[in-house]
Amino acid sequence: MKTQRLLMELEEQVMGIIINAGQSRSLCYEALGFAKKGDFASADARMKEAAHFAREAHLVQTQLIEADEGEGKTKMTLVMVHAQDHLMTSILAKELVTELIELYRTRQA
Repeated sequence: MKTQRLLMELEEQVMGIIINAGQSRSLCYEALGFAKKGDFASADARMKEAAHFAREAHLVQTQLIEADEGEGKTKMTLVMVHAQDHLMTSILAKELVTELIELYRTRQA
């Protein structure tokens, strides 16, 4: 029973990474859309919001890593790998979109 509860808690944490990382990535692309139109105030606001969701996802990832203590205590699952993929692609999107927004900003100046 305790094992089942722990697995459910782990699954909730992993889903939190997926949801927050996905939200961050979506907001980054919304920001890019605003930048394309020259609305940099909205682009900056979306990027700030995206950073919040990215921090939330990264916080959960850090908690899971700390709980494992590098000892392989936590059994890896496909959904955990999926969550890591979401987190990494959202980080990459944030970095690339930040650069693209700056390019649009300098083009419009």
